[in-house]
Amino acid sequence: MKDLDPILHSQLRLAVMSILMNVDEADFVYLKQRTDSTSGNLSVQLDKLAAAGYIAVAKGFNGRKPRTTCRVTDSGRRAFALYVESLREYLNI
Repeated sequence: MKDLDPILHSQLRLAVMSILMNVDEADFVYLKQRTDSTSGNLSVQLDKLAAAGYIAVAKGFNGRKPRTTCRVTDSGRRAFALYVESLREYLNI
């Protein structure tokens, strides 16, 4: 059996990746609302996903308000697909 990717095996990181797999990009506020996480925890988990190369994070401004957007990278898509495949093997489906 394949090992489960420890980067994706975290509940919040898996939730973020699951959301991002279905959109072109999502901003920090949207991800925070959808995952019901705190700003600090989400920020740490986004940093871990970005450090792994699974997401790209862009920081900018919307008018005078800071805006952080995230999108899945090709590497992240591959890692997510492998994670799902590994889960299917464990679950025998």
